[in-house]
Amino acid sequence: MRSPHLLDIKSEKSLRNLFKDVGHFDAVVNTIGVCEYAYFTEMTEEQWITTNSSKMMGQINIVCIGQEYIADTGSFTLITGILNIKPIPFAIADATTSGAIDTFVQCVAHEMPRGIRVNSINPTVLEEAWDVYGEMMPGFQPVPGSLVGKAFERSIDGFITGQVIYVDA
Repeated sequence: MRSPHLLDIKSEKSLRNLFKDVGHFDAVVNTIGVCEYAYFTEMTEEQWITTNSSKMMGQINIVCIGQEYIADTGSFTLITGILNIKPIPFAIADATTSGAIDTFVQCVAHEMPRGIRVNSINPTVLEEAWDVYGEMMPGFQPVPGSLVGKAFERSIDGFITGQVIYVDA
């Protein structure tokens, strides 16, 4: 089933329109963010901009704009990834933006009004995506998506805020 809401995470206008259409809500879970992969010496400015505007600023804007619409004590859960603490070649933009979002979560939680909570999930590669990413991640042990799902559940239904929930083998 296709969602009636189309979203460009890089567009503040698109985010604002989504939140206006949905109205008040209790939680937001974000699992999207476009990352460009290349060696540092070959990364173009455009590749950096794509990753920064999607994975980093897109998620920051979800919280910035969404906090106007979310219920008191509501929850934002953002996605990062293990590469900011276990880097690999070719993934510097992904690692950099993951580190930025993890730091954002730890800091912004202290400034959120009305008891609003913000956390991030920082998983290793998922078993379900191993065919795509396994070759570029030698020595990594994938985890099942259901385990990552439990981390999201903990963030949404728990009481924690400002936490990076690591999911690693």
